[in-house]
Amino acid sequence: QVQAVESGGGLVQPGGSLRLSCATSGRTLSDAAMAWFRQAPAKEREFVAAIRWNGGRTLYADSVEDRFIISRDNAKNTIWLQMNSLKPEDRGIYYCAAGCDMREGPDEYAYWGQGTQVTIST
Repeated sequence: QVQAVESGGGLVQPGGSLRLSCATSGRTLSDAAMAWFRQAPAKEREFVAAIRWNGGRTLYADSVEDRFIISRDNAKNTIWLQMNSLKPEDRGIYYCAAGCDMREGPDEYAYWGQGTQVTIST
């Protein structure tokens, strides 16, 4: 069973940057991908980005492509989400999740962290 712990959230002004981390443990070969999702108040959880542990292939939501970068360190069992040029609509709780492949649907991921809050405000 994969355990994931997110960190790095906080308050940032529009146009600013944040780097989120997700430390994992307990993953197996079948847990081949990790993803970031976010959920704003009164909205459904939405896909942000995903990465494969093996090979590092990535997938991004259209809304964050060219602004966010997902990366991983296999030796540290950690993934990151570098978020640049942040917009008010990027706010929400950011979750990392483990699954068997890169998918955009949250139901495709079996293990989730507790989330980290990102607030965009002047």
